[in-house]
Amino acid sequence: MSGRRLWTVALAVSLAACAFTPLVPPYSDASRAERLQELLPADIILLGEQHDAADHQQVHRIVVETLAAKNSLAALALEMASQGQSTVALASNASEDAVRQALQWNNAGWPWSAYGPAVMAAVRAGVPVIGANLPPAQLRQAMARTELDAVLAAPALKAQQQNIRTGHCDLLPESQIAPMTRVQIARDLAMADTLAKAVQAGKTVVLLAGGGHVDRSLGVPLHLAPGLKVKAVLIRPEIQTDLSESVSNFDAIWPAQAAPVVDYCAKFGASRRPPT
Repeated sequence: MSGRRLWTVALAVSLAACAFTPLVPPYSDASRAERLQELLPADIILLGEQHDAADHQQVHRIVVETLAAKNSLAALALEMASQGQSTVALASNASEDAVRQALQWNNAGWPWSAYGPAVMAAVRAGVPVIGANLPPAQLRQAMARTELDAVLAAPALKAQQQNIRTGHCDLLPESQIAPMTRVQIARDLAMADTLAKAVQAGKTVVLLAGGGHVDRSLGVPLHLAPGLKVKAVLIRPEIQTDLSESVSNFDAIWPAQAAPVVDYCAKFGASRRPPT
């Protein structure tokens, strides 16, 4: 057989192999582990989710399990629990009830069925799970802290205020916009402080939070020391095209399956109307 024919046969075999090599599904555990690898090394990884999207919490689990398996997860920090609450004192075989109690878990606000798998994966690996959010007792104080108005640059503050308006379906009185924005800023500051204290050399701290909190132009990243290697990830439906956030505000955007469409503004408006 001539050299040219041998090359042709080899090429045909190669192309046939490629044609039948299955692609890694974008939502598979393997593809998500690969995306995580692209972010490393990192001191802090911020995972910005849509809270009612079940597939986003599957991403949480994969990230935790992947880092824990390599003994490179320093801590799992949560928007879903307050500062001061943690599993540090618990053994790796602690029950889920004990974990929920240690974190003072609010199941009405944050369904344990959604977040429990990632939390328990960290606990089972002997990794501390720590609350990062502003404690509820400090919310009213934050609303009155006018010094928080100067924390963000003017364009970012204006954008954050607009997010508060739209996030509450344009139904809040204008007098409440500034106080509610201060709460959002105070929450971001609390999360950043928690993360900074949990950093360990050679390991990664992971934060689970809403997408707005991990936005580089508005949220937690602004309050972290410049020397830290921070990666902000927005998890969103791959088919979503009307994304209000700029892709430049995140280090990566990971695809996920869409959540069922719910008109929260209709519910919110109905809850604010007096009974007939």
